[in-house]
Amino acid sequence: MSRNAYGKIREQRGAVSIELIGAIPVVLLGLLVAAQFVAAGHAFWSAGISARAGARAVLTGKQPRGAAERSLPSGLREGLRISADDGVRVGVRIPSILPGMPEAYVYGSSSLGDG
Repeated sequence: MSRNAYGKIREQRGAVSIELIGAIPVVLLGLLVAAQFVAAGHAFWSAGISARAGARAVLTGKQPRGAAERSLPSGLREGLRISADDGVRVGVRIPSILPGMPEAYVYGSSSLGDG
């Protein structure tokens, strides 16, 4: 292998390393965005389960807040919103994984089965 060909191979390896270093932040951001979607989905799913627990409590003559709160994972209990006007509606704050994300809620609801 000539000296000139060896120099070109070394230059190409260096360019690939720099491109890889440049791609790492993009890959990490993509992983964080995916994790944020997973956290939002988990909060949405948990809000639905919590609303059903609250509706069952109302049907047994109890207040929905206690049952709804107990059915949530401890990390989702902060900022819980519950209304029991027409059925039970539970709002759960989405945990923020990405920095600078505004506070957002997802809601689950369950009817009381009167009809």
